[in-house]
Amino acid sequence: MKRTLLFKLLVCYFVVAISMFTLLNTYGVNRLKQSLVERQKTLLHNEASTIASEYMGNYYYNSSPQLTQTVLTQLKTIDTFLNTRIWIVNKNGTITMDTRSTYSDTQINLNELDPNFLTRTFSDNTYFAGILSEPMLSVVYPISYKYQIRGYIVMLTPLSSIKHDSIYYMDIINICFLLFLILMIFVFMYIYYLTVRPLKKVIKAAVEYSSGHFDYPLNIQTTDEYKELSDAVTYMASELNSLDDYQKKFVANISHDFRSPLTSIKGYIEAIQDGTIPTEMQDKYLGIVLFETERLTKLTTNLLALNTFDNNGKILEITSFDINHIIKQTAATFEGICTKKKISFKLVFSDRETFVDADLSKIQQVLYNLIDNAIKFSHQNSNIKVSTAIKGDKVFVAVKDYGIGIPKDSIKKIWERFYKLDTSRGKDKKGTGLGLSITKEIINAHNENINVISTENVGTEFIFSLPKTKL
Repeated sequence: MKRTLLFKLLVCYFVVAISMFTLLNTYGVNRLKQSLVERQKTLLHNEASTIASEYMGNYYYNSSPQLTQTVLTQLKTIDTFLNTRIWIVNKNGTITMDTRSTYSDTQINLNELDPNFLTRTFSDNTYFAGILSEPMLSVVYPISYKYQIRGYIVMLTPLSSIKHDSIYYMDIINICFLLFLILMIFVFMYIYYLTVRPLKKVIKAAVEYSSGHFDYPLNIQTTDEYKELSDAVTYMASELNSLDDYQKKFVANISHDFRSPLTSIKGYIEAIQDGTIPTEMQDKYLGIVLFETERLTKLTTNLLALNTFDNNGKILEITSFDINHIIKQTAATFEGICTKKKISFKLVFSDRETFVDADLSKIQQVLYNLIDNAIKFSHQNSNIKVSTAIKGDKVFVAVKDYGIGIPKDSIKKIWERFYKLDTSRGKDKKGTGLGLSITKEIINAHNENINVISTENVGTEFIFSLPKTKL
């Protein structure tokens, strides 16, 4: 069963509502009753203290019938106001005055009913059968004179009245809680509107993008995380669109670069096999076949190298080595081709030895690709300059030629895979358009940068950085 966000919000709403209602009417009711009881105890104790100080002195030491009636009238007034039954008890425990009853011949002695009653200041459940009609909350306040107890004031209030008050307050609380729940319905609906509406837009856009409709508009007019999510999804779509274009271009380039040499190889082999090419010319055309095979081998090797970078990056074996020595070694490998084109190297090093922390084999590949490019596009009888310079904790390596240069509108494209310049620059038929892509991937894997400066018919200079070894 599908669990929508609305369903989950409603479940949360009802769980919170039921939990709060249950909590209020169980624990909340008990806490309210305890609070009312404690408040009533304090009120009765204070009132008993007031009665003892204002009325009991004259009552015990000037106990005329008229005065007794006056005190009783005053106590009944307090009884009516506080809904509290008041007993005046002598030191023997006999009730001598009761605001709710009169005693004639029979005197009630509390000590006989409960010997410990007058010793307890507070009692939460006082009940004397035949005297009290229901359980009471009682407060006993001793009346003292010259450090001697003369009697007691007993204040009694029905527990039912406290229960009634607690129910009254709980009704008010529950009504307020119900009003709060109604308000929360609108709050939850507003939250649903704020969350689900933009989320559905994002889901719709994701479905469209997955179907290849990368131009589907996704507009969320907010400034919160949903805006960030929509921007991220939009960016993802643009990247997928670019990847789709790249894949199409990639397949087209691969097809072209593989088809041309394979067609050539197939044609020459068939010609040799059917005797179209005479025996004395076969070596020449077998050389062409070998040349095309080398092209395919180099293309395949470069594709495999790029694939290692595409799959979770390239694992580098970082060591410390002298970059100057590696430059000399790499330049020496081009001695044959440089002799044919009458190209000379100019090596300029800032120090005799310059140690860097990098992957030696990968940096050697970078130098090979850059020097190879410089030779390809240099004129006869020209120079290639390879230099190193130290700036702070970085070593900058530059490979500069004085050849035909790169057109301004092509400089940003040279790092793209399979990108080749126009035919005027495409003199080298072995070029695959992957050398500079591999070079940039290797430098980026070292968390370093590579830049190019070029002017048409003047020359090109590639500069990349490496971390200097800390001594």
